[in-house]
Amino acid sequence: MDGTRTPTKAPVLILLGPPGAGKGTQARTLEAEFGLIQLSTGDMLRAAVKAGTEAGRAAKAKMEAGALVSDEIVTRILADRLAEPDTAKGVILDGFPRTTAQAEALDAILAERGQQIDAAISLEVDDAEMVTRVSGRFTCAGCGEGYHDQYKTPAKPDTCDKCGGTEMTRRADDNADTVKSRLEAYHAQTAPLLTYYDGKNALHRIPAMGAIDDIARELAGVVHSVRG
Repeated sequence: MDGTRTPTKAPVLILLGPPGAGKGTQARTLEAEFGLIQLSTGDMLRAAVKAGTEAGRAAKAKMEAGALVSDEIVTRILADRLAEPDTAKGVILDGFPRTTAQAEALDAILAERGQQIDAAISLEVDDAEMVTRVSGRFTCAGCGEGYHDQYKTPAKPDTCDKCGGTEMTRRADDNADTVKSRLEAYHAQTAPLLTYYDGKNALHRIPAMGAIDDIARELAGVVHSVRG
């Protein structure tokens, strides 16, 4: 043995899960632990528009006209982003693909690069518990400290434990009806993707209602398994 180490494979992961499932938190953990880069559709669009790339200019024209940015433009922006050197250790895709057509376009982009989707990770939630979790959130308007009606109430009612502020705020869309609608839309939209990636033996389901650290360990296990 000469002591050299075979380079590990740069994984391409998709992180699926409804709003409130903890995708952002878990993606940041994977970035820190494995050097992966989280790629969200919104961030990539804004960066491409700001940079003035060809695809970015096309996206800007659509947005200024009040039209939806087409799948073709989004996939071009993604292809440009994947070609940047900071993605060499692997990426986590968040918010794309959303449809089977987008998934097929993504497969084509990756195939040109000699890559494929290594894992589509679905953070599985209990809908009723998610409604309780999200609709009960509120924050201190002064310092941003987060609270919850059931799981984390201030020691003194309506007074922030951290800064002593007495003004609390709730997001307008953090109510039971809105959360239920978002969950229904997510499940309807994502079900075909789960079938698609299950058919490619790339689907991993991880229960996402437990402790954050436990979920992170399961996600890390998936990354280790696909890096080779």
